[in-house]
Amino acid sequence: MHNFTCSLVAIFAALLGRPATAADTATTAFNPLQTFAPYHYPQPATAYRSASGVPGPLYWQNQADYQIKATLDPATRQLSGSEVITYTNHSPDTLDVLWLQVEQNRYRKHARGAFGGAKFPTEFTGGEHIRSIEVEDASGHRQKTKWVISDTRMQVTLPTALKGHGGQLKLHIRWDYTVPSEFGGRTDVNANQQGDIFEMAQWYPRLCVYGDLRGWDTQPYLNSEFYLEYGDFDYRITVPSDMIVVGSGELLNPQNVLTQTERTRLDKARHSDATVMIRTAAEVDDPASRPKRGGMLTWHFAMKHTRDVAFGASRAYIWDAARINLPDGKTALAMSAYPVESAGDRAWGVATQDLKKSVEFFSRTYYPYPWPVAINEAGAAGGMEYPGITFDHKKLAGRGLHLLIAHEIGHTWFPMIVGSNERRDAWMDEGFNTFVDVYEAKAFDGGKFAPKRDSEYAPGKGTPAEQIAAVLKDADAPPPLTYADAIPEKYRHPITYFKSAFGLILLREQIIGPERFDAAFRRYIATWAYKHPSPSDFFRFMESETGEDLGWFWRGWFEHNWQLDLAVQKAAYTGGDYRNGVDVTVANLDQLVLPATLELVYADGSKQDVRVPWETWMQHHSYLIHVDGTRKLKSATIDPALALPDSDRANNTFAMP
Repeated sequence: MHNFTCSLVAIFAALLGRPATAADTATTAFNPLQTFAPYHYPQPATAYRSASGVPGPLYWQNQADYQIKATLDPATRQLSGSEVITYTNHSPDTLDVLWLQVEQNRYRKHARGAFGGAKFPTEFTGGEHIRSIEVEDASGHRQKTKWVISDTRMQVTLPTALKGHGGQLKLHIRWDYTVPSEFGGRTDVNANQQGDIFEMAQWYPRLCVYGDLRGWDTQPYLNSEFYLEYGDFDYRITVPSDMIVVGSGELLNPQNVLTQTERTRLDKARHSDATVMIRTAAEVDDPASRPKRGGMLTWHFAMKHTRDVAFGASRAYIWDAARINLPDGKTALAMSAYPVESAGDRAWGVATQDLKKSVEFFSRTYYPYPWPVAINEAGAAGGMEYPGITFDHKKLAGRGLHLLIAHEIGHTWFPMIVGSNERRDAWMDEGFNTFVDVYEAKAFDGGKFAPKRDSEYAPGKGTPAEQIAAVLKDADAPPPLTYADAIPEKYRHPITYFKSAFGLILLREQIIGPERFDAAFRRYIATWAYKHPSPSDFFRFMESETGEDLGWFWRGWFEHNWQLDLAVQKAAYTGGDYRNGVDVTVANLDQLVLPATLELVYADGSKQDVRVPWETWMQHHSYLIHVDGTRKLKSATIDPALALPDSDRANNTFAMP
C-alpha cells in the first residue's frame, strides 16, 4: 500500500520537473491523445440514472414477490411445486407479456448452453415441466394463459396488458423437474455415507428483470449466473421426516420440524459466540433426532427484500450454529450443515466460525448483513452463492475452506445487495467480491490465511502486480467489459475475478487513496443496495464521490487490457554537481498510465520518495524530474514496492556509474 503522506517537498519536486529533451525520449507505443481521449460511458445518463452515478429522480424498479410450495421425493429425485408470483410493474410502460427464467432446461440435451464447449452436462434431464399457468388480476379473477418456452426462458402472454406506474397481477404456476446428480447447473444431488445431499438452486420459475436499460433482460442461462428482481419470499419445502432442510431466510415453524432439544440448542446458539451443535454426528442416524418417524414434514421459510432463495436437504447433515455480531448491537445467526465425512476441527468443524468472522468483517467494513441467518452448506458444489446461503465443497479444509467461505458469503454484498447483472457484467460481482476478500484475508485471525492470492488462476509468479502483468501480455485475453459468457474459461478467473479486483486495489491504494476511496465505496454500496447499477453508474459514482477524473483508467483497465511500462531512463547531477540535486528522466513506454513512486537511494543509505502523478503523461512520453539534495545518488527506481503491473521491470532502475 502506498503511503499518501508524502512530504510536500517530494510532491513539488515532481511538479517542478520539465519535459525531457528529444535525446532522452525513447521510441514508445504510448499515445497520450488515445489514453486521455474524452471518455464515453457504456450507458448514458438519463432521468433514471444520474450523471453523478446515483439513481435519478425518475428511477424505477419492478418487484416480484413469491409464495412457493414444493415437495421433494428423494427416491425419484423429483421436485414438484407451485408458486404464486405477485408482480408489480413500477415502470412507465404497459406490459403485454412477462418473461421468466426456467433454468433447469440447461440440462436438456439440446440446450443452447450445451453447445458452448462447457463440460456439463453429461447427464441430461427433461428440464423444467410447466404444468399450468394462470393469471389473476387485481379483482381476483383467474384465467388460464398461453406460454412459450425458448431454451431457458419462458414468455407468458397476459390476457390483459399490465399497466405501468404500479399495476399489479398474480401469476400462478405449477411445475416439476428431475434433480440432476451432476453439479454444474447450480443444483445437484450427491451421495454421502449417511444419505444423499440435495443442493437446490435455480429451482423455480423466476421473473426476468424489466429495466430502464434494455426493457426485458432475457439472456439465456448458458453458464453465467443470474440477474433477478427483488421481492419478498414465503416458501415451504416438504420432504421425508428424516431429512433436515437449511434454506435462505428464517425458519418460521421450528416447533413442527425440530425436536425440543434442537430448538433449545438453536436458541442457545443465538446468544453464543462459540459454536453450538444443533445436531451432532452421533445423532444423524438416531431417529430421536427427528420430531416424528415416517411420513413427511414441511419446512416453512421467509426472506424479505431478496432476489432469490435456495436450500439444501439431507438426512446426513450435522448442523451447528453461532451468533453473528452486527453493527448497532444487532445480531444474526451463522450456521453450517455438512456430512460426517466433512467433520473435524481442521475441516467443517470450524466452518461456522469462519462464516461468522467473515460476515462480521464485511458488515462493519462495508454494509451490515441484512438477513437473520447466514448458512454454509456442504456438498458437491465447488462454491456457489445465493442470498443467505452458500454451497461449498464438502471436501475442503483449512485455508482453502476459509477462503471459499469468505468469498461465497462475500457475494451477499455483490450481487445480492448491490444487484448488478452477472450475466452481462460478471466483473461487477466476482471482481468486487474478490477485492473485498483481499482485506478480509488480512483481517481474519491476524492474517493467518493472508495474503489472498489468485495466483492459481494467473500465469507467472511473484507479486499480484507481476502476475497481472503476465496476464496483460496475453493478446487473446479479453478485457473485463466483455459479455460474461463470451469470456473463455481460461480467462474467466484471471480477468473477471483477478484483474477486476486488482483494478479496485489500484484505485484504492495508488490512484485515489484509502481515505477517499473507502468512503466512496461504502456510499456506493448503500446507494445501490437492492437496486440494479450498471458499469457506468459505478464509474460515474466513484468519480463524483472521490473528485477524480478516471475516464483514462476505465478505458485502459476495464475496456482494454492495455499494458504499463514505466522506465527510469537517466539520472544525472544538476549542472554536474551532486550538491545541486539530481535530474531523473522517467518515461511511459506503453498505453496504460498509472501514478507511481520514484525511489532515490543515496550513497549514504538514505532514501527519498517522489510521487509521480498520472497527469505527468497527459502531454509527455518522458519527463525530467529535478530533486533537490546535497547527497550522492546510488540509484533511482520507479515502483520499488512492485505494486504496479509493469510489463518490463528491467528498465525500472537506473544505477549511477
